[in-house]
Amino acid sequence: MLETRPIRTEADYHAALDEIERLFDTELNTPESDRLEVLTTLVEAYEQRHYPIEAPDPIEAILYYLESRGLSVDELEPVIGSKAEIADILHRKQALTLEMIRGLHQQLGIPVQILIQPYPLMQNSA
Repeated sequence: MLETRPIRTEADYHAALDEIERLFDTELNTPESDRLEVLTTLVEAYEQRHYPIEAPDPIEAILYYLESRGLSVDELEPVIGSKAEIADILHRKQALTLEMIRGLHQQLGIPVQILIQPYPLMQNSA
């Protein structure tokens, strides 16, 4: 059995993953399930430090949510506004407003943490 201690190296990380796999089907409320929970927490902390996953760009997230749910861009009208406004948002000519962010979160379930991130807008060539 692997000693429960902080995960400091790749070898520690892989050993913890192996131990988690071994413990995965343990019965709840047992010393083994407690150990599984502790190891999982340690692995998550190690992964967040060494393998951070960047949140997607807000526009990419909107497009992904539409595609993954089989929705059309037209279904953004109640949330964003006219087809022209939707096009400006999706083509990065206009930034999302707070009201749009609220609507996208409430209607599509896109996490606010993703929608509030800064993202590049197209520069006007006027």
